[in-house]
Amino acid sequence: MKDVDRGSLAVSAVLASVAGFVDAIGFLDTGGLFVSFMSGNSTQAAVDLFGPGTLVAAASAGIIAAFVLGVAVGGVVNARLAGHRPWIVGGAAALVGIAAVLALAGDATLWRAALLAAAMGALNTLFLADGRARVAITYSTGTLVSLGLALATLVTGGSRTAWQRPLLLWASLVGGAVVGALAHRAGSPLALTLATAVLAICATVLGRRPRPAA
Repeated sequence: MKDVDRGSLAVSAVLASVAGFVDAIGFLDTGGLFVSFMSGNSTQAAVDLFGPGTLVAAASAGIIAAFVLGVAVGGVVNARLAGHRPWIVGGAAALVGIAAVLALAGDATLWRAALLAAAMGALNTLFLADGRARVAITYSTGTLVSLGLALATLVTGGSRTAWQRPLLLWASLVGGAVVGALAHRAGSPLALTLATAVLAICATVLGRRPRPAA
């Protein structure tokens, strides 16, 4: 994360906010499943696998598969296109937009969740190095680990500012989730349309930026 420039970090913070926003909507729409937080879905699937919630386990597994597929597609785009970032974010915007249309139709809740999960998965491929994501945009566990390690570095006499970046990303995701929960009261179609617009703006901004060296 420390190798990401400030402009890219700002974009990451905005996208983390969108991820939290969309995750809150997906959670409320599905009654307890996530479209960004796959650790939660993995635990949910395991707990419900041999109980009365077998269908919930299957739904969780499907959402996880969609998330992984989104990551895979984003990874291919990353490898094949030099200016991959606006394409990935634009693709995520398209998927969220389709989910908004489905929400307006009032059905296909799990299909919507799968589309949102694929979009969120793809966003994690914006900043790759050595086959790994340098910035965990849509999930907080890795970010909180980075925050804890940065605080340890601070205590032991190392960098005094390293904790600021992971804290910013975590706060962005949580803040986005709060706003998403509030926006959900106005209805999923409107909330998802707002998320689509923000992603489209981010894609436009990324498309106009000079290509980064890494």
